[in-house]
Amino acid sequence: MKRAHGFYSVPYVLWLALFVIAPLVLIVYQSFFNISGQFTFDNYKLYLSSGTYLRMTLNSVWYALLITALTLLISYPTAYWLSQTKHKQLWLLLIILPTWINLLLKAYAFIGIFSQGGSVNRFLQFFGFGAHQLLFTNTSFILVAAYIEIPFMILPIFNAIDELKPSLLNASKDLGATNWQTFSKVVFPLTLDGVKAGVQAVFIPSLSLFMLTRLIGGNKVITLGTAIEEHFLVTQNWGMGSTIGVVLIIAMIAIMFLTGERKKRGR
Repeated sequence: MKRAHGFYSVPYVLWLALFVIAPLVLIVYQSFFNISGQFTFDNYKLYLSSGTYLRMTLNSVWYALLITALTLLISYPTAYWLSQTKHKQLWLLLIILPTWINLLLKAYAFIGIFSQGGSVNRFLQFFGFGAHQLLFTNTSFILVAAYIEIPFMILPIFNAIDELKPSLLNASKDLGATNWQTFSKVVFPLTLDGVKAGVQAVFIPSLSLFMLTRLIGGNKVITLGTAIEEHFLVTQNWGMGSTIGVVLIIAMIAIMFLTGERKKRGR
């Protein structure tokens, strides 16, 4: 029986080794070489001493926080409402459907929506507000990124809410708790793991966005993902690009640790 389990785990172990561990090892290895192929620690020294890279790091964290906060603000009420509806699986499917569309196609769709002759500006002109520069702004970048990430926040929160036992809610009401007290003392604490999972699913990818920064932000939004793309595809400085990649990996591990479930040790 143990041999059978070992045999079935071989594809998973191979996949993990080839497509997860090996790329991480290569990125760490490449980060210790300069553009001339010489072994050096200068990449890390430059990153830690350069104000430009530190500003990029702060920008990446700040935008990721804004995107995560906006998606959470929209997703929690939506997930709670979905859990109360009659055809919740159908509504959930409609929310998931946009994730099947390619990211590039969605980005170009928003370029058409936010452009000078787009539907949003035509709507504003209809009410006499005139055309505005909506594309290539920080606001448009945050809105589009939040729209793309929302399904990944809604799903874990919805699952956590849907798994709540009705008896707990009924007990809260029987004890005289108001709707707000029931939500704040029972519902939200018991669904906090779903919120943490949603934060991980949104915050971590938002740290390394680069396509939307170009297409929607118009290169006005500079993040670490943009810097990695520049180093790998433009300057060909793979060592510096790998160094930034290592920093992002460390940041992602830190976020997973901070938002992960901690088991309390007891006697």
